[in-house]
Amino acid sequence: MDRIHKGGERTEPSAPPTWVINGGIVVLSLIWGSTWLVIRQGLTDLPPLTSAATRFVLAGAILASIAPKLARLEGGARPSFKLALAYAVLTLAVPYGVIYEVETILPSGLVSILWSVYPLILACCAHAFLPDERLGVRQWCGLFAGFGGILLLFATEVQALGPEALPAGLCLLSSPALCAVGNTVIKRYGGGTSSVLLNRNGNLFGALLLVVSAVALEHDQERSWSTQAIGSILYLALVGSVLAFSLYYWLLRYAPATRMSLLVYGIPLVAVLLGVTLGEEEAGPNTFLGMAAILAGVFLVLTPRTRKSNG
Repeated sequence: MDRIHKGGERTEPSAPPTWVINGGIVVLSLIWGSTWLVIRQGLTDLPPLTSAATRFVLAGAILASIAPKLARLEGGARPSFKLALAYAVLTLAVPYGVIYEVETILPSGLVSILWSVYPLILACCAHAFLPDERLGVRQWCGLFAGFGGILLLFATEVQALGPEALPAGLCLLSSPALCAVGNTVIKRYGGGTSSVLLNRNGNLFGALLLVVSAVALEHDQERSWSTQAIGSILYLALVGSVLAFSLYYWLLRYAPATRMSLLVYGIPLVAVLLGVTLGEEEAGPNTFLGMAAILAGVFLVLTPRTRKSNG
């Protein structure tokens, strides 16, 4: 809990031990690595926006019921309306709407690999808009390696999936781009904000946007509320949203950016392995070569620049 001074002013709670932060990152890698396949399996019986909307409606309802108590335990300020709306639009409704739509065309493992360019896009934005975040030679090499991996995947794995795959893959890249903007906004303006309340408000706003989109665009599509579809929604809402996003934004308050970046390496590896073993998806040499190039590029981009001393 927050400590309270004699004057009644709240202070930030102390940071958790390193092993707690590292354990949370491992748990997040496993959870979010599994969600890609679970999303695809749920789309067998439900339209994409309907599936996404139902997930976030359920997640928002659960968070609304538990958030007040958890927020008191966590501490932190209430998120502003603008911050919650930015979270909903930029990191939930639009990016996940895109992911669900694209997973009707592309395999879940491949989607997760393409999405892992998020840190590269974030680095480009920082270089363009933040004077203290200029890229050095090593980071530029990382960008070329990472985007080279993307080009390889588009030229081989994506191209082999048919004419619909190429525009779907290009559309997918808008998802990590928007998340990069959204998380930058949260990191810049959300200092000291309750991650529980931000996650609750963002899920509720995001769910509303997805419901409106589903009603408008999928009103004439068939829906089958099968056991698989319901199980997918329950897992994604309870574990992939309520637990994972609450844990992520809590960790974001305390964990160094370099440590949080480890998620980028773990998530696609878990997603590809689950897609191959449980989802009967194919992953050839070019899949792993492209993933290796992207992750190598991410490593180089996230490696801090060495500053020369004046002594």
